[in-house]
Amino acid sequence: MKIYFETKKLLKQCSEQQEMVKTFGQKMSKKLQQRLFELKAAGTLSDISRLPPARCHKLVNRRLVFSVDLEYPFRLLFIPANDPVPLNEDGSIDRKKVTEIEIIDIEDTHDQENQRRGSR
Repeated sequence: MKIYFETKKLLKQCSEQQEMVKTFGQKMSKKLQQRLFELKAAGTLSDISRLPPARCHKLVNRRLVFSVDLEYPFRLLFIPANDPVPLNEDGSIDRKKVTEIEIIDIEDTHDQENQRRGSR
């Protein structure tokens, strides 16, 4: 897949080894490099495993945002970058047709998910 980055800062953190280790530490940098390699090597989003270790999944509380696991509790967040975003008849994203993504963040989404679950 083709990968874009939302900001120049994020591009630098994800593409320059020294900046990556400085920002995320050695262990997480290795995992981040692995996930970026997997994403680049995939033909489409459907090629990325929904099972561990990548566990690619759409975030329930954010429109169009997907994530893959890094070092717990952090996730690499991205959105489909195809224009228009390919959709199935039911309105869900057609992962088999997503060939471009945009990395938007690296964060711990668990606090937000726990808050959402607790508010039901």
